[in-house]
Amino acid sequence: MNHVSRFHLLPRVADSIRRLNEAGLPVIVVTNQSGVGRGYFPESLVRTVHELLTQQLEAAGARLDAIYYCPHTSADGCDCRKPKTGMLERAAREHAIDLKRSFVVGDRHGDIELARRAGASGILVRTGYGEGENLWNAAKWQSQPDFVAADVADAVHWILRPTK
Repeated sequence: MNHVSRFHLLPRVADSIRRLNEAGLPVIVVTNQSGVGRGYFPESLVRTVHELLTQQLEAAGARLDAIYYCPHTSADGCDCRKPKTGMLERAAREHAIDLKRSFVVGDRHGDIELARRAGASGILVRTGYGEGENLWNAAKWQSQPDFVAADVADAVHWILRPTK
């Protein structure tokens, strides 16, 4: 995301987040934004996009409990850049979340690796980069997803499924 005009919610995302809200589950976004660290765009753009995301979700009756982002590059060696667990650990502290009972939903292998490192369940969505990641790289992954979902709605359905 290098310009606010490129931002749009994928279909069914707001409804899916609203379902999680109604189930009483915290919904937190953790995202790498190395474009800031590389000088491709200012940190203010990240904040603007997050405000737009929050507004669009709220207009659809959904809400995020928090957004955490890492502005660093891989070379910076920070603890927050996914798949390192710094952002999840902060979210767990600030929102009283048990990571072992949590889910990481994402479209990259780094998201699945993040889930594994944090002791959470990892769900790969086929939207965004997910389809290509799954087709071309999944066979090489040491950490496989707990579930591969068509999209966020499919992931939420799996999260909210009745368990025995």
